Amino acid sequence: MAGKGGKGGKKGATDATAPGKSRSSKAGLQFPVGRIHRMLRKGNYAQRVGAGAPVYLAAVLEYLTAEILELAGNAARDNKSLIIPRHLQLAIRNDEELNKLLGNVTIAQGGVLPNINPHLLQGKKGKKDDDKSKETQSQEY
Repeated sequence: MAGKGGKGGKKGATDATAPGKSRSSKAGLQFPVGRIHRMLRKGNYAQRVGAGAPVYLAAVLEYLTAEILELAGNAARDNKSLIIPRHLQLAIRNDEELNKLLGNVTIAQGGVLPNINPHLLQGKKGKKDDDKSKETQSQEY
């Protein structure tokens, strides 16, 4: 019976021998789309997970990672060749949007931003003024 098979035998014979292309490479991403899809399914976030959801999530995570690493690399570029948690902390806290996103996040070994209250920088001027004001005031009880 001709008609169902068509000419040339099996069509998928050459495709089956070729290695499969990952969804990450199809989307042009470095983050693993398949692994993220599996985690979305196993995490019980919803009953069903669409095909585009893990691709979108992988792209967002890759963008955020690249943004943070670029800023941390700029912080480390001065005299270091290795990005340490301190550089990540400086990068995140100096960027307004990343600081808002990661406001409640504590980075281990990150330290704090260098900050000195301007009131403490008055120096000797403030002390001399305080001494003079104490001399003129009377102490009455």
